[in-house]
Amino acid sequence: MNPIVQISLDLTNIDEALETAAMAMRAGVDWLEAGTPLILAEGLHGVKKLREAFPGVPIVADLKTMDGGYLEAEMMAKAGATHVVVMARAHEETIKCVVNAGRDFGIKVMGDNLGCEDMVAAAKWLEDLGCDYVIHHIGYDERRGIAARGLRMPSPLDQLREVVNAVKIPVQAVGGLSLEQAIQCPEYGAPLVVLGAPLTIDGDSFKTAGGDLESSLRLICEKIHSYKTN
Repeated sequence: MNPIVQISLDLTNIDEALETAAMAMRAGVDWLEAGTPLILAEGLHGVKKLREAFPGVPIVADLKTMDGGYLEAEMMAKAGATHVVVMARAHEETIKCVVNAGRDFGIKVMGDNLGCEDMVAAAKWLEDLGCDYVIHHIGYDERRGIAARGLRMPSPLDQLREVVNAVKIPVQAVGGLSLEQAIQCPEYGAPLVVLGAPLTIDGDSFKTAGGDLESSLRLICEKIHSYKTN
């Protein structure tokens, strides 16, 4: 598939999220993500507001579902989400429930391997259980905690090629990537590029980053979209 640019709205205020989303769409972003902080702060209301403002635009609800999979996916689908996220560390039955809900309500399921001991095996397991996408994810707390101990901060790029080679479904790399690294993801075979904290959102305050963000995003989108897949 051709590269897709997704912006993660890891904000805690729906008005700021809507403003950031509008700017991102003007800049050429393809998908919007209702990030976990936004869902915690605004819930279904936030997803509904995004859907009302951006009809026809794919919206990822980053639920990080661990239980109650069918109901959570159903609720987000009815609110207007087109994609939901379930964790590989959830029980197998939960993942199956989310996949079933995805089929019943016409939404796609993204399986997230955050926190898995064997991230490559987890990605393959998610595919086998019916997920439509894999999110290869190094967590925020994990990165910061390891860095605070003076150790090298892990990166999704460390195993990205292995994950990509292990599955046939599209892969997305998330977690502390620099701007340059995010742009390189399609070269690793991961066409779903996420722009969020710390690229476009302040990673500590979870507010929109300062500066001329729209112009920067436009250049980023042009660069990513210019990558040609085989």
